[in-house]
Amino acid sequence: MSAVLVLEDGRTFAGDAYGCVGETVGEAVFSTGMTGYQETLTDPSYHRQVVIMTAPHIGNTGVNDEDVQSRRIWVSGFVVRDPARRVSSWRSTRSLADELERWAVVGISGVDTRALTRHLRDRGAMRVGVFSGPTADRAPDDLLATVRGSAPMLGADLAGEVSTADAYVVPAVGPVRFRVAALDLGIKAATPRHLAALGIETVVLPATSTIEDVRAVGGAGFLLSNGPGDPATADRAVALTRAVLDDGLPVFGICFGHQVLARALGLATYKLLYGHRGINQPVADLATGRVEITAHNHGFAVDLAVGDPARTPYGRVGVSHVGLNDGVVEGLRCLDVPAFSVQYHPEAEAGPHDSGHLFARFAEMMDGQVLETQVPDRRVRADA
Repeated sequence: MSAVLVLEDGRTFAGDAYGCVGETVGEAVFSTGMTGYQETLTDPSYHRQVVIMTAPHIGNTGVNDEDVQSRRIWVSGFVVRDPARRVSSWRSTRSLADELERWAVVGISGVDTRALTRHLRDRGAMRVGVFSGPTADRAPDDLLATVRGSAPMLGADLAGEVSTADAYVVPAVGPVRFRVAALDLGIKAATPRHLAALGIETVVLPATSTIEDVRAVGGAGFLLSNGPGDPATADRAVALTRAVLDDGLPVFGICFGHQVLARALGLATYKLLYGHRGINQPVADLATGRVEITAHNHGFAVDLAVGDPARTPYGRVGVSHVGLNDGVVEGLRCLDVPAFSVQYHPEAEAGPHDSGHLFARFAEMMDGQVLETQVPDRRVRADA
């Protein structure tokens, strides 16, 4: 069955229907991961995005129930070049095509994903539509109008659409060392699992939670999860984070949570040309000089220069990590309050695991083993 992909600048790519037949719109982004398509599909950070896989052969390991990162597939659409004709993994319980159909995800195969990725890399992420079956036979101008009439990612407030409705607990493995309140802005299942392995019990809270909800957890730390959308819209989460910082609770931000922490500190964010998505992104730790290969999924970044720490209402904040592909800020380190963040994913499903040690750093911060330059009891507030 025929299908067509239409970009908002008018360029089109023909292909075959893959997954559910119909139409979908979203932001066109590309992921450079060679593996882990199931983790990508179930990552809430991809909500309202049409994901193009740069790896040419997709679907050969099928789908299972162990590798999912949330309760459902979140992508708006899926674009591949060469879908697997059969599933070959012993762990598989069903095919990727069947799973896409199950979740009504409209996809397209047979696309020259290399040409499409180069187009987006040169011109930037943009709105896109995927149309298959009878809907693909509509007039080209009509399809393009549908794409251009869809909502852009800039200014999109999406965390509330993917967050849990009710709080839940992920128990620690073995004796409980700490309890942590995690704000679900689109959390991946691997995050509380990593904490659990360190003896940390995680209470996952809805995105609408208040400071009273956080205090009721009685936790030793506060985690800001990954998630979709424009961080400039996350005013509720920003206000909550400021209240947590005022309470002196250690804070760890991941991806979208990194951007929320930045805004809580008074820093700005901006949209990248095409973002970073995949599991092969090199990041340098400026304190150690170590380079880690990391997993990314973000289209926005923090606006802060590398160099002397910036002065904020919460004291000094410096850049801790930078992306080696383009110099984008990939981590923040607060020097006067117990808080830090990274733009990438230390939980990294399906890998790599270079940055998994950051969860241990969070545990050390909750244990009081903070850097000498961090003084939690001497918070500096401009309005104090």
